[in-house]
Amino acid sequence: MPEPEVLTDMDVAGTDRYVLRKLPEVTLAFWGMKIAATTLGETAGDLFAQTLKLGYFLTTIALFLIFVVTLVVQLRSRRYNPFFYWTVILSTSMAGTTMSDFMNRDASAKFLTDGAKSLGWGPQGLGLGYPTGAAILISLLLAIFVIWKCTGLTFAIRDIVSFRAEVLFWAAILVSNTLGTSMGDFLSDSSGLGYAGGALLVTGLLAVLVALMRVPAVPNVVLFWIAFVLTRPLGATAGDFLTKPLAKGGLDLGTAGSSAVLLAVLIGLMGSAHVQERRTAASQDKTLTGVS
Repeated sequence: MPEPEVLTDMDVAGTDRYVLRKLPEVTLAFWGMKIAATTLGETAGDLFAQTLKLGYFLTTIALFLIFVVTLVVQLRSRRYNPFFYWTVILSTSMAGTTMSDFMNRDASAKFLTDGAKSLGWGPQGLGLGYPTGAAILISLLLAIFVIWKCTGLTFAIRDIVSFRAEVLFWAAILVSNTLGTSMGDFLSDSSGLGYAGGALLVTGLLAVLVALMRVPAVPNVVLFWIAFVLTRPLGATAGDFLTKPLAKGGLDLGTAGSSAVLLAVLIGLMGSAHVQERRTAASQDKTLTGVS
């Protein structure tokens, strides 16, 4: 049986049908919510794994299960819902934080706080290190894109309308957020740039991508995915800058307080996006019914 087509709002001009859009438009507000969600993912992941001392192993399992639940809700939704979409982004950011930490870190003192000798139940981490962990994640991400390419489905977010394309999209998001965490932690911990320096470097790279949008030879789809990966280390370094001790170059605001503030900001942004979505839908309904 052929896969049922999922259509999006008003994306098919000149026809008598319209498509139910499942993913958001890429606007400045989109990137603001992406950075807020990824920063919250960093602070919330560290809250569970480090502050509450559940450890990377247990926290990764718990957060991955949360990701699966939120993904099922998103996939079952018939049209774009900001709360569903950004909840999945947040869950991939939180899971990506602890998955990266579990891959790259170990039980050595530099990864533990307050003189702790262990962190939670189970293995403390695989200790692969940031270069090896990043190489594995880059390989996984490239494999997803190769499979995606072979399906013939589009990479453009506004044109992702089928179940299969959306599953590939979310697989790429999970791996890219995990990769972005590794990049952010490397910049913060191992590069010598520190939290603020790492954030400034990533911000500079994002500015270059914005400039490249004006270059016709560079596809916007490529720039989108590079930016999507780079906003994760920006969130990781920003999250560490908010939560880490003053002695390490952070603001020492704590994981709980920072997570609460970031959650409030993200909920506010999602609420605003939801209101805008309802207004857009109402306008489109009037257009379809001929009501002025």
